[in-house]
Amino acid sequence: MENKKIVIISNYIYPMTNPRATRATELAKQFARLGHDVVLYGVLGSFDYESFEKDNNIKVKNIRKLLFATLNSDGVHSKNILKRALVKLFRKSLEFPSIELMFKIPRIIRGEQDIDLLITIANPHSIHWGAALYKSLSSKQFPKKWLADCGDPFMGNKFEKHYFYFKYLEKHFCRQVDQIIVPIEGAIKGYYSEFHDKISVIPQGFDFKSITLNKDYKKNVIPTFAYSGTFYQDIRDPRELLDYLMSQDLNFKFIIFTNNPHLLGPYIDKLGEKMEINSYIPRFELLHVLSTMDFLVNLENGTQIQSPSKLIDYALTGRPILSVNSKGLNKTKIDQFLRGDYSGGLVVDNIEQYNIQNVVSEFLKCAD
Repeated sequence: MENKKIVIISNYIYPMTNPRATRATELAKQFARLGHDVVLYGVLGSFDYESFEKDNNIKVKNIRKLLFATLNSDGVHSKNILKRALVKLFRKSLEFPSIELMFKIPRIIRGEQDIDLLITIANPHSIHWGAALYKSLSSKQFPKKWLADCGDPFMGNKFEKHYFYFKYLEKHFCRQVDQIIVPIEGAIKGYYSEFHDKISVIPQGFDFKSITLNKDYKKNVIPTFAYSGTFYQDIRDPRELLDYLMSQDLNFKFIIFTNNPHLLGPYIDKLGEKMEINSYIPRFELLHVLSTMDFLVNLENGTQIQSPSKLIDYALTGRPILSVNSKGLNKTKIDQFLRGDYSGGLVVDNIEQYNIQNVVSEFLKCAD
């Protein structure tokens, strides 16, 4: 296999633990393992990448200083009052502050010589728009192949509606890109039908060899279960489940890992020690903790277009998965899980498709 120069551009990379940072970082590491020359761009903070670069044979570079960025890859939020005010004013109408990335990407691509494969990672989609802008202006200097990885659709996003005029940026990028990569088959419906022939399905990927799980699971003294992820009001909403749990004369422990606990406030005192709320922890540490649970909770998105990547993590732990519809609980199934009957659990098929080795193999096929 001929070695390629591969440039990956993402808003966030390691040590950030969100799905897009994981996507970019896992791809970069596996491409490097195969001997490719890999350059990984992200909005960096104060994290020292010297050891990371040496251990993984990856060049890490900073997307040029952003005036309005509010969060870096090291997880540090900007406390600048002006920035926050501007975000509040222009977030929807201008896709602010991520729109700034659109104007940084062309200079990044121009500064890298002889790129065989460019991979842009969204969210935010403004990274794709920037690559499309440069290609339309300087097609002769553009990389030989461009793949746009999209964790979620943009205009077709069921969670967040965008102003109509952004469809012109989306269609422009879709015309310019060689292939659009989405994580699930259902996501194809989130894109304009005229570009469906450009879409390939490649799921999120992880290095299975680096995962350490609890090999000696023992049933907990009381039903102990966990949820990890973001909450969305009326979509991925925990309140109906929590109300039902409160109504049960049962001792249990519900452990939650999230960075947006706003919907949990009214339940903290009511549930007391039955609910434990934690911020996100490093993914490999999280997987070990999840593997000690009796079962894991998935709050369904209510759409086939978007699927939470946490289901892959859940499946890797080997623990049963209770999948809950936020707008209509299956109370019988919940009762079964609380009694230790997991026969109605969600099954994630073909776990090997999420092995980073297989995922990168599919990316390289798209790049041929």
